[in-house]
Amino acid sequence: MFKFKYIKLVIPLIFMVFLQTCNQNRQMIRLRQPEKAVLGLKHIKLRGKLRVSTDYNSTNYFIYKGRAMGFQYELLNALAKELNVKLELKVENDLQSAFSSLEKGDIDLIGMNLAITKDRQERFNFTIPHSQSKQVLIQRIASKYDSLPIINDKLNLGNKEIYIQHATSYVESLDHLSKESSYPIIIKKLDNIEVEELIEQVSNGEIDYTIADENVAVVNKNYYPNIDVKLEITPPQDMCWALRKGSDELTTAINVWLEGFKKTARYNQIYLKYFLSSRIERRHNSEYFTLKSGKISKYDDLIKKNAKTIDWDWRLLSALISQESHFDPNAKSWVGAFGLMQLMPETAFRYGVDEDSCVEENVRAGVAHLKYLSRRLDKVLVDKTDKLNFLLASYNVGLGHILDARRLAKKNGQNPDLWKGSVDYYLLNKSKPEFYKDPVVKYGYCRGKEPYNYVRKILSIYNHYENTVLLDETSSLE
Repeated sequence: MFKFKYIKLVIPLIFMVFLQTCNQNRQMIRLRQPEKAVLGLKHIKLRGKLRVSTDYNSTNYFIYKGRAMGFQYELLNALAKELNVKLELKVENDLQSAFSSLEKGDIDLIGMNLAITKDRQERFNFTIPHSQSKQVLIQRIASKYDSLPIINDKLNLGNKEIYIQHATSYVESLDHLSKESSYPIIIKKLDNIEVEELIEQVSNGEIDYTIADENVAVVNKNYYPNIDVKLEITPPQDMCWALRKGSDELTTAINVWLEGFKKTARYNQIYLKYFLSSRIERRHNSEYFTLKSGKISKYDDLIKKNAKTIDWDWRLLSALISQESHFDPNAKSWVGAFGLMQLMPETAFRYGVDEDSCVEENVRAGVAHLKYLSRRLDKVLVDKTDKLNFLLASYNVGLGHILDARRLAKKNGQNPDLWKGSVDYYLLNKSKPEFYKDPVVKYGYCRGKEPYNYVRKILSIYNHYENTVLLDETSSLE
């Protein structure tokens, strides 16, 4: 009897726990549901950035004379401006990894030359074409050192080893062609390699054949005159961008923009610039074509040396100099700032330099001023998470205006150590009387839009350098 009463008491408790567990699971599901909003255009605009994966090569995305360039980069940048969001680029030369990142929701878009295959169409959304291109065979032209015969008929590729990127549409094209040939094609699928690396290997004699899109092949023909790119493997194919399955709103918005943009003179200029320009060879052979040289500017060694003194990543200091002077030691602004570091005369005087000082002294003085500002900020910032933003803004507009913006943030109940959405807001609005006339403000009027954009631009340039330039083992970031 006692046991029965005990069971009667326990059963309701078990039932209550079951209901509570179910309710918690439903709540967890509801909490996870916003994850689907990543697919939506509204969520991306609310986030303020479009996360895109693209490949680092001589046509799509690269650094030249310290500036980010490329066909895909310029198209994607124009799209981000249309959506009024920041473009956040992730370099991924392994297509399978890019598709995986897209499916997991780590990125919103793959901004590359993607042909639509049956398998891909089942897994992803695709935009309308941003361009068209054929697939062509890359092979070496015979020379006295290499007697490899030119193949003029794609049906003669049987028994030939062709090296291609894994997970690309080239695999499907060669599979179809292999079935049509008298003998099967030996398809060598490689991971973690870019098509231009394979083209270079053909040119160097490391491999005999690869496949590339014709527009990329023609550009590389300028760099490697000993390759032949005439044999067409496929007819012209649409080149598109890929999005997560179900991201219909974003796909539609991109398609509407892309359809209009392709009709503009700007689109034609971009295409000509990267695929048909007479300057392509000169750009590729430049010492400051970072893809080949690994260099950002002629001052890399000087920048690396000085970056160590403030414990900075040298690419960050390069980004600051790029924004300040575009690496021109003779640059002079309308307010009198001069040199690579664009020092104001009164600041330069403090560190013993002037307009006649050498480049080395200009950089030394600029870095010394960064060190001074860093020490001052260490005294006022409790939370130093956003210190870099404060430091860059101080270098641009002066520490006084940044301290004013912190005081305004604190007075209005905001965190004075938080940059985004707090101090940057008050700095941005410090040109308005209701802000610069506030009693807590000590340094008066400020054109706050300039330092606000300055910080954003330097961090954007730095992101490009991080994407494309190797960090020295001896470098570090504050």
